[in-house]
Amino acid sequence: MDVVFLVTVLIVIGALAFDFINGFHDTANAIATSVSTKALKPRHAILLAAIMNFVGAMTFTGVAKTITKDIVDPFTLENGSLVILAALIAAIFWNLLTWYYGIPSSSSHAIIGSIAGAAIAASGFSALNYNGFLKILQALIISPLLAFAVGFLVYSIFKVLFRNNNLTKTNKNFRYFQVATAALQSFTHGTNDAQKAMGIITMALIANNYLTTNDIPFWVQFSCALAMGLGTSVGGWKIIKTVGGNIMKIRPVNGVAADLTGAMIIFGATYIHLPVSTTHVISSSILGVGTAHRVKGVKWTTAQRMIITWVITLPISATVAAISYFILNAIL
Repeated sequence: MDVVFLVTVLIVIGALAFDFINGFHDTANAIATSVSTKALKPRHAILLAAIMNFVGAMTFTGVAKTITKDIVDPFTLENGSLVILAALIAAIFWNLLTWYYGIPSSSSHAIIGSIAGAAIAASGFSALNYNGFLKILQALIISPLLAFAVGFLVYSIFKVLFRNNNLTKTNKNFRYFQVATAALQSFTHGTNDAQKAMGIITMALIANNYLTTNDIPFWVQFSCALAMGLGTSVGGWKIIKTVGGNIMKIRPVNGVAADLTGAMIIFGATYIHLPVSTTHVISSSILGVGTAHRVKGVKWTTAQRMIITWVITLPISATVAAISYFILNAIL
């Protein structure tokens, strides 16, 4: 069998596996607040998230094109197949490791750092498309800060609007509304996160001369959307527990504010074709809401552990990807 074809098949399988893992790793992002407030039963929440993730993934391809061309140039990438395969190995390793320990790390940071690390190992720092890469890094850094600020603002507005309402009745009404915001957040999650695997497969097809443009083939979009939806249906209970309960005690009004904030930031990024970490955005939204509600009510030790993980994900995934590239290059 042709080695190039074999490696391409391995990349497609690896990218779909990454998307599947991303689905159950990031299930908590969309439904943790609705599960913790009992607005939705866990099984219903996961089913809702799986369907809306699939629908969201089938709606847009702009982020996928950014992943394809803005980190490295797939048309000129040296040993492109091995670079992409090494990146997938590193990203999957990091996702599984953090999932096992229940840490809501960023799949986006993992795959972007892995592509950069493997490309540098193959061709040096000149392999990076610095304009595009820095633009992506800016989005990854700014989006959680913006989510924190908007979450704080949205909940502050809620406090003013509903200050004279009966707390029990208000929370009951917000619990119903939270079903809609969970669906919206799941949809926006699909519009951004599932596209990363689409971009990786398209990059491999270009690098191996199976494609001559960066347009995303329909079969790539559909298979990635399906993998994300199926992965979401498996669920990620450890991370749901961390996001839904270990940051702050979430009530329905808090959950709606956080869900709306997360959906706005993620969809805004999707609209301008920028990949962001849905984990970072949603966790930061909850932190912003929690700070507006009561600073002492936020479990800052959990937040600190999450922030440390966010910071180290890029360099660790880049290093693992570089090592993986050298091993693959020696074998193949």
